[in-house]
Amino acid sequence: MAPRIGPVGEELQVPDKDTKAMVGTEDTPGSKASPNPQKLRPSVFHSIKFFVLCHSLLQLAQLMISGYLKSSISTVEKRFGLSSQTSGLLAAFNEVGNTALIVFVSYFGSRVHRPRLIGCGAILVTLAGILMTVPHFISEPYRYDRTSPADMPQDFEASLCLPSTKALASASSNSSCSSYTEARHLAVVGIMFTAQTLLGVGGVPIQPFGISYIDDFSHNSNSPLYLGILFAVTMMGPGMAYGLGSLMLRLYVDIDRMPEGGINLTSKDPRWVGAWWLGFLISAGAVALAAIPYFFFPKEMPKEKQELRFRRKGLAVSDPPVSKGEDSSSEQSPADSPEKKDNLAQIAPDLTVIQFIKVFPRVLLRTLRHPIFLLVVLSQVCMSSMAAGMATFLPKFLERQFSVTASYANLLIGCLTIPLAIVGIVVGGILVKRLRLGPVHCGTLCLLGALCCLVLSTPLFFMGCSSHQIAGISHQPGAQPGLELFPGCMESCSCPSDDFNPVCDSSSRVEYITPCHAGCRSRVVQEAPDKSQVFYTNCSCVAGGGPVPAGSCDSACGHLVLPFMILVSLGAALASVTHTPSFMLILRGVKKEDKTLAVGIQFMLMRVLAWMPSPVIHGSAIDTTCVYWAHSCGRQAVCRYYDHDLLRNRFIGLQFFFKTGSLACFALILAILRQQDKEERTKATIPNPGLQQQLLASEAKKEPEESRV
Repeated sequence: MAPRIGPVGEELQVPDKDTKAMVGTEDTPGSKASPNPQKLRPSVFHSIKFFVLCHSLLQLAQLMISGYLKSSISTVEKRFGLSSQTSGLLAAFNEVGNTALIVFVSYFGSRVHRPRLIGCGAILVTLAGILMTVPHFISEPYRYDRTSPADMPQDFEASLCLPSTKALASASSNSSCSSYTEARHLAVVGIMFTAQTLLGVGGVPIQPFGISYIDDFSHNSNSPLYLGILFAVTMMGPGMAYGLGSLMLRLYVDIDRMPEGGINLTSKDPRWVGAWWLGFLISAGAVALAAIPYFFFPKEMPKEKQELRFRRKGLAVSDPPVSKGEDSSSEQSPADSPEKKDNLAQIAPDLTVIQFIKVFPRVLLRTLRHPIFLLVVLSQVCMSSMAAGMATFLPKFLERQFSVTASYANLLIGCLTIPLAIVGIVVGGILVKRLRLGPVHCGTLCLLGALCCLVLSTPLFFMGCSSHQIAGISHQPGAQPGLELFPGCMESCSCPSDDFNPVCDSSSRVEYITPCHAGCRSRVVQEAPDKSQVFYTNCSCVAGGGPVPAGSCDSACGHLVLPFMILVSLGAALASVTHTPSFMLILRGVKKEDKTLAVGIQFMLMRVLAWMPSPVIHGSAIDTTCVYWAHSCGRQAVCRYYDHDLLRNRFIGLQFFFKTGSLACFALILAILRQQDKEERTKATIPNPGLQQQLLASEAKKEPEESRV
């Protein structure tokens, strides 16, 4: 008689392990015989290997959409007129929703259907990514020359030196500033902040529940390998985000609604805005596809019983054989182990929410009193602050300092910095494992990595050049504005104050905000098969009258961008070497029952103290170096020009400050560890009579117990 399985309604309910072992082997009353024996084979959704594959792809897509905004931060600033401080706050809002809810993940634990909750979180991330693109569709088409799209020839004449321009500029300014325009700007900014918050909330269950699910149902020997594969694939997410940003920012922002006559902009023009929104759509689609399998995984699956073969061969050489009794005892459930009953993470499912909230502060304070834990967390906060600021504003820094395009800046970061940081993490893990480093040697490795990273960042202060001259803008407090070669050359011109259409006099390396400020009265378009170049002629402020090309002057130190990025990437690799040994200091420094929550507290403090405030701090520092702000409807908008020397010194100086703080923390950690090691050796060499008596008494007590056993 063919074996039978339960009805469809019962199949969806996940039984306990004993029941699952009997499915397909015993008859169930009221069920029908299975016509095909192949249906009794375990489903692919009951394979932990398939779950590892799905979760690797999901975390890859989730980190790609989370990091994509950082690759297009300068583009979003130009498109919506945001300061660096506001854009840094926008980037940090991703951590607000995540931090607010991550603490309760340890409470829910295995109470919920973890795969389905991961899938719901991924769907929320998808919706947040789509919501992030809404500002593009509700905004008017991007007008880089601030005139009506209905009359393109008049568009270009608005920037020329014509007496009639004054009335035209004032009419355009009055018509563009209305209560509706301001309300729409506030709505756009509010939508982006809401989307970033939802992006953080959606990512809360993905990593913690995925890691715990893999650890619960994989073989004890295979779990580290699966988690290593998961982290290796996940670390490629930020690199792919910068790569995607590099591709998308080559496309014009209004690629879906291009004007009839096309555009006369190139990606090197400072007014160029790339298709920042398209990357969010692509990333959201990838997350949505990766979320589908999670709605088919069971709440629990049979624990993996077979160890991977190549792993078993490696263990057979180095480890002694394990008896069946020991093997079975190693796979017993956590509830059967008396050593784990004191672990708060283990007993959290048995607590109510109120009890959990009462217990958590006590464990938090007990953990923070540990000097090693506190110093390691502070060092990681400094490293994370450095990484958060660099990841958010390094593309913008490269654009301003070396006159490279946003696309090329993202390409450099995605191809150099991110891969070398991944290599640094892997090298740190290999050194800890192969050399079997103890706490003192882990502290030494962290100190050396932080020191080398600090040394490599010192030359960055000198790799750059000063800003070129910009007519009408003073770079120094005592300097006089007005750098035109011929004073009074533009007196007859009525130049709009809020227009921005820079031209460059290459002979004197003087840049003018508009052709009108250069006294140019005519415009010539040089057509080419691939692109058209715009020139302005009859310029009264330029020697010989021109012609002068449209666009900003190139940086005199653009050739230094590659050496600069090589040093930054090597510093990131050396800083990443400290990741694994600092983790080991935490795991080996706190009590066994507090390890799980110690790691959770560590991530929470890193979010609150580093990933949330650091982009805002870096953005505020960048804003203080601005020398010319654009204004929109009376409010301060995006910065047009920076003092390059101040920008470099303050941006690199902030990085240097955080690296110095991390180095000081690691030095204190190493000093404490050496002191503790010296005290332990002293205690081991000096005999203690009281301790010997206690040992003899304990051995005497154990003898009758062993006889009873």
